[in-house]
Order: sequence, then C-alpha cells, then structure tokens
Amino acid sequence: MSVAEIRNLADRIRTEVRKAIIGQDGSVDLLLVALFSSGHVLLEGPPGTAKTLLAQCFSRAISLQFGRIQFTPDLMPGDVLGTNLFNFQTNQFSLTKGPIFTDILLADEINRTPPKTQAALLEAMQERKVTIDGESYGLNPRFTVIATQNPIEQQGTYPLPEAQLDRFLFKHNLEYPTREEEIRIVAQHGTRTGMKTPEAFGVQPVLSAADLDAAVNAVSQVRLNDEIISYIVDIVRTTRETPALETGASPRAAAALAMGSRARAALDGRDFVIPDDVKTLALPALRHRVILSPAADIEGRTTDETLSGIIEQTAAPR
Repeated sequence: MSVAEIRNLADRIRTEVRKAIIGQDGSVDLLLVALFSSGHVLLEGPPGTAKTLLAQCFSRAISLQFGRIQFTPDLMPGDVLGTNLFNFQTNQFSLTKGPIFTDILLADEINRTPPKTQAALLEAMQERKVTIDGESYGLNPRFTVIATQNPIEQQGTYPLPEAQLDRFLFKHNLEYPTREEEIRIVAQHGTRTGMKTPEAFGVQPVLSAADLDAAVNAVSQVRLNDEIISYIVDIVRTTRETPALETGASPRAAAALAMGSRARAALDGRDFVIPDDVKTLALPALRHRVILSPAADIEGRTTDETLSGIIEQTAAPR
C-alpha cells in the first residue's frame, strides 16, 4: 500500500465519523495516527463532548471488533481480564474471557477504578497479550485502547499511575465546540429519538483488517532521517532539563513521537517526515509523560504552556 492510498483511506474514515461527530477533527486525526502506528489514546474532556460516541464511530469505521468497559470503583482485575472457572460437568477449569479480548477497547472513565485494576491493562497495552493464572493469551496485534476520563469531577477518581500513562501514545484534551458547531450538533442530535449509535447515523465500515495491516506496514517504511531524529531527541531531553518540569519525558516518549510522526506524514501523503509532523504531535505525545514542578504550579504555569515553550524554542532542522 502506498502513502497515497493511506491518505485516501484516512479521508474515507473521516467521512464516516463525521456522519455522527460534528467538529473534533483534531481528535479524529490523532486517532488515525494512533491506529496506523499501533498506539493507544487517552481522551480527556468534560461530559457531553462526544468522547464515547467518537470512539464508537471510529471503531465502527475500521471493521474491528469493538468492546467497552465502564470503569467503576468496585471493578476488579478479573472483571477486565477474565478468570478460570471450575466446570463441574467436565471436572476441569475453563477460561471465561473478559472484555479485554477484543480489537478496539473503549476504557470509559478509566480514572474511576483503583490503580490495581487500571494496571490490568499494562501488559495488554505493551505486549498485546494477557496473563491469567500463569498462562499467557495473545491479543490481536492491532489491539488498541481508547480510554476516556473526566477532568472536572475529582471525587471518587484515582489518578492514573505514571507507568500506565506512559503506555498511551497520545493524551488529547477535548474542548467544547464552537458556537456554529454547537448549533449543528443540536440540530442533528436534538431532533433524534432512541439510541444514538453509529449505526443509527449510517456509519459504515470502510477499512478492513487486511487494509489496516497493509497501512501499518507502509507507515513503517516512511523515512525518518537523522536530523529529524536528533530534533525529536532534543525536544525530549529538554523536558528533563527544564526547571519548570519536575519529571521529564523518557526515551520511550521519543520513540513514540518518532513512530507517530511517521504515521502523520503518511496521512498527508508523504513518505518522509518533516519537522511540522513532530511539532504537531509533540504536545499530545508528551503532556501526560511529564510532571510540572511545585514552583511552576504555584506560579500558575501549566504543563501545556511549558511544553509549548520547549517546542517553540528547540531549533528545527531546515
């Protein structure tokens, strides 16, 4: 598959998602980049900004099995992974698979469950397999987690562990729509009755599993020259040297940014990465991997503001 074909596939997916989702073009683009670079995405935004519907429509458009877990405070790791139950008819234990055995997993309100349950996703996100009672079970190589969380209500929530956050390729902050977009949303959704599902909006699968495999293989061939690699490393290393950040990004963050930049180039129909690809993805790729220092927090600075300054001040290759 050529990069031109990847661009056409991406346009077809965008068209299907837009049947139900108005606005959120940036969110869809990040999901596409994550899809073609085998990464996971954390969506953070206030209630009612279509996080769940966006994940459902995106999954519907790419012909992969979709699963959902509504995370709650009493959810246990076995509820996610599954468990071995004794079968009295056969006098043997048999595996009852949990909802993690799917292709696209929507982890809804992931911060509402304790870290022990959140950690049940770690092996699956990193290695595409799970271990139950000492035995490993493989997942689809394209297994992808789309997690959501609500930044407004903090009571009864559990911050995601740093190791968990580092497994997400991107953290994307969803904002409220513009006035014009909100008018269109109300006109389209406010006159409908019944369940607002992707099928109800006419969203159809346009990307097969074979197409996805071919696209991922094509993205891996996108050229990433030494100057771009050095540029990515300089941005990441600067996060560790900036006083406003208590903890900077890891080498895994640099590798993830490089991987995402390749997919971003392919979406634009290019077989080579340019500095603008890195600049576009640096903020969502790094904002969840760094920690603001207490002094910067007292001064009223934000993580995004600090990272944006680093990105702008790091010299890009010409």
